Amino acid sequence: MAANASFSLPPPPAAAHSRAWHRLAAGPWLALALLLGACTGEDGPAPAPPPAAAAPEAPVAAPDTAENVPVPALGGAAMPVSPPASPQAPEAPAADAAAGGPAFALLGTDIPAGTSTRLMWSPSKIFEGMASETPVLVVHGRKPGPVLCITAAVHGDELNGIEIVRRVFQDLDPKSLAGTAIGVPIVNIHGFRRGARYLPDRRDLNRFFPGNPQGSSAARIAHSLFENILRRCTALVDLHTGSFARTNLPQVRADLGIEPVANLAHGFGGMLVLNSEASPGTLRRAATDAGIPAVILEAGEPLRLQPKQVEQGVAGIRRLLAALGMTRKATLLGQPEPVYYRSRWVRADHGGVLASAVRLGQTVRPGDILGNVTDPITNEQNLIRAPVAGRVIGMAVNQIVMPGFAAFHLGTEAQPARTVALARAPDKDKSARDRDVAARDATIAEGDPDTE
Repeated sequence: MAANASFSLPPPPAAAHSRAWHRLAAGPWLALALLLGACTGEDGPAPAPPPAAAAPEAPVAAPDTAENVPVPALGGAAMPVSPPASPQAPEAPAADAAAGGPAFALLGTDIPAGTSTRLMWSPSKIFEGMASETPVLVVHGRKPGPVLCITAAVHGDELNGIEIVRRVFQDLDPKSLAGTAIGVPIVNIHGFRRGARYLPDRRDLNRFFPGNPQGSSAARIAHSLFENILRRCTALVDLHTGSFARTNLPQVRADLGIEPVANLAHGFGGMLVLNSEASPGTLRRAATDAGIPAVILEAGEPLRLQPKQVEQGVAGIRRLLAALGMTRKATLLGQPEPVYYRSRWVRADHGGVLASAVRLGQTVRPGDILGNVTDPITNEQNLIRAPVAGRVIGMAVNQIVMPGFAAFHLGTEAQPARTVALARAPDKDKSARDRDVAARDATIAEGDPDTE
């Protein structure tokens, strides 16, 4: 599949010119001869020779700029320069050294080191039989490093992640990047076009990973993404929002019982982390099972572009890029956020109009009023109170609710080592009380409205 035009930065200088300037360190006369040779052939006709009587001028040293400073090899030492055996001798190795490393292959395209491009991924065909394509952004750095994949809009109505991907990739410089960044801003292109969370066949794409090439439409799309893009990555950040008129405080969700995943989560720095085991069928779970550390970044609510939540998400990913050694930009850390090892949803027991009494991010104590549900016919009011101490990390926006509606998501702190150990331990090794707690937590988590 052919690459489109670069989406951020212009391509590097022509290879012939770059090689000529690179050899200035080998000797001014050799550099001058190479530079004159680079101007011939495919770059245009050779310049006219000077008059026979004219004496050659002394060579002028090139200014010390980024265009002509000798480029070191990957190991840090400068490559030895030898004069070519003949004018027709190939100089590909010098071009590779100047570029900084091998090309990166993705979707049938080789992306040269030190460049950025936009590819197109065709996940499936629509009902009319025509191919449906969605963009894939690739920034391939000059230096070796991790391959970080950032996906968004696995649910088609989650817009904040799309803008987070755009801002992050627009700011990446392939000349200074170590490693490769891959961004898929709109995974569920079918749902996005309809402003819907699910696929046209009403399936949740995030329940079918790693997919099946002979399965349902959702399974085939999941398989295409996983095999053609995700398996080229060494780490994954999947961007989401709350669902169905609910909003989430910007947070990282990760299975902290898996060390590489925990390290990835802590790389966001200054962002709330929620210990959360990924559900089967989710992109996060499939990636982790395949040996690719993966986390979720939740921010805001669906069907809206929220500048504050987008800015916090962008800042978190930039800190992660620095923590992974992919960038060297200084990032300002905010106030350190706690790690929540448990959470629970508080549900409405009555139907009516929900009016919240707390704000997102607020800390509450047991018995505090979270909201009020008013019957629009009888005017009867029913309070929703906090059952435990915690912090409001997610909540429903004011709306009409039914009994059992998940209204407030509370993050609760617990003993980290014990909680993670219990989460990973088999049931036979747990006490009766521990099994009861695990069963209660599973019941609370069952059917969580915004579970990835």
